Amino acid sequence: MQIYSFSPFGYEGALVTVEVDLRRGIPAVDLVGLADGAVKEARDRMHAAIRNSGFDFPSERVLISLSPADLKKEGAGFDLPIALGVLKAEFEQDDFIDESVLVMGELELSGKIRSVKGVHAAVATAASCGIMKCIVPVQNVEEAKEIDGVKVYGADTLENAFRALKDLSFYSSRQDAAKENYLPPFCEEINGVWFTKVMPGFEYADIRGQRELIRALQIAAAGGHNLMALGSPGCGKTMAIQKFPAINPLLTLEEAQSVTRIWSLAGLIKPNEPLVRIPPFRIPHQTASVEGMCGGGVSCRPGEISLAHNGVLFLDEAAEFRSSVLQMLRVPLESGSITLSRAGRTTNYPAMFQLMMAVNPCPCGNYGSSSKICLCSSKSVEQYWKKFSAPLLDRIDLRIFVENKMDDDQANDDREGLRTTAEIREGIARAVDTQRKRQGVKNSRLLPEDILKYCTLDKEAQKLLDSAVTRYGFSARGVTSCLKVSRTIADISGEVQIKPPHMQEAINYRKLCNSLVPEL
Repeated sequence: MQIYSFSPFGYEGALVTVEVDLRRGIPAVDLVGLADGAVKEARDRMHAAIRNSGFDFPSERVLISLSPADLKKEGAGFDLPIALGVLKAEFEQDDFIDESVLVMGELELSGKIRSVKGVHAAVATAASCGIMKCIVPVQNVEEAKEIDGVKVYGADTLENAFRALKDLSFYSSRQDAAKENYLPPFCEEINGVWFTKVMPGFEYADIRGQRELIRALQIAAAGGHNLMALGSPGCGKTMAIQKFPAINPLLTLEEAQSVTRIWSLAGLIKPNEPLVRIPPFRIPHQTASVEGMCGGGVSCRPGEISLAHNGVLFLDEAAEFRSSVLQMLRVPLESGSITLSRAGRTTNYPAMFQLMMAVNPCPCGNYGSSSKICLCSSKSVEQYWKKFSAPLLDRIDLRIFVENKMDDDQANDDREGLRTTAEIREGIARAVDTQRKRQGVKNSRLLPEDILKYCTLDKEAQKLLDSAVTRYGFSARGVTSCLKVSRTIADISGEVQIKPPHMQEAINYRKLCNSLVPEL
């Protein structure tokens, strides 16, 4: 039997072989293998834990090797595998299971086991290498069971973990725990698409006079499109976007696996939600650094854009973010991933996030308002918008100016089903179900060949698009954006063909902010 542990680095990480040799000499514990401070301290923790668990610590000189030797090991997750390695060497004549085992856990001096970060990532890596049994802290057992085919034992003490090295009957799998189709609590299904139930504070019926913004949010949720809402302070743009999780469908099992891996590495997994099915909704502060947004540090921890993978990154008061932070978003928005390099090592995090921004139209916030006076000079407005470069704005599919309305007059709005959250979900569920059956991804991620196949236009719709290109100077990306958004609008309506009204609505969302200064 070989004991393995896991050293996290970036998204991938690496398995570490834990070997223990007992030899003649002055009693001591030697640890080799490029261990950091936390791993070196494991020698003292595991020594006390072994004695306090009722075992005799070896009287020989103990050599512990963590390989590969040139890989830096860090974290407290090595406590348990080192302790079990020592006990296995001491009781070598006992009958242990004849299989490799992944072990992770932090030890208390009493022998109790604490939870650790990165268990989901560790078990997934082990399973890909053919290691199908693992011993993890009991607090992490549910996230470990989310990896198909892996037998998991949740240990609460060192004594119980040692017993698991001898008895296969202790191990259980996700199938044994009936977790194959795990869904978070308080969920409901609409036309084959799952949503969380509407919780207090997430009801769109509470918003008055912002039907245009709510319609844009419906399209964004249905197709995964990026969105920018401009408006004066207090108009309701932030409040409406913060309710977005209520209309964003739950992740599929495949989407949830990569999100769960990232959140596990970041230590954000909740005990009652071992598989992250609710799309992330991240709201970083305006003081966030480039490293905080893209990730980094010694072990390349995930940043906000990776924590928002398959979810939403919401930049409230986006103009207050550093220009370097905003420009950094351009490549991940296009590629759906980010590559980080630290100390000669490279890792690639998925970062397929949906960007949403709430922005004031000028420094004072009143530019373009029909009821307030803007006190900003034209130069200050232009300077304000220079933070948003043209390439970044070109990646925003939906741009909407939000007026400060207090009335709820719907006489001029011919769209139905946009009052309550439940009504908004109906169109989203219809569109998402269509996209999953048609191409497997949301419309915002359509490839060029998919656009040619699924975004066909009739003559009138094509004429509208050609006219808009000439009038507003749309780039090639702007044209494909209009095609994708119009495809989503048609899907919401249940239409197979993109019709002129669908294309016209997509153009209306695209033409705002086509220049650096809003066209109002």
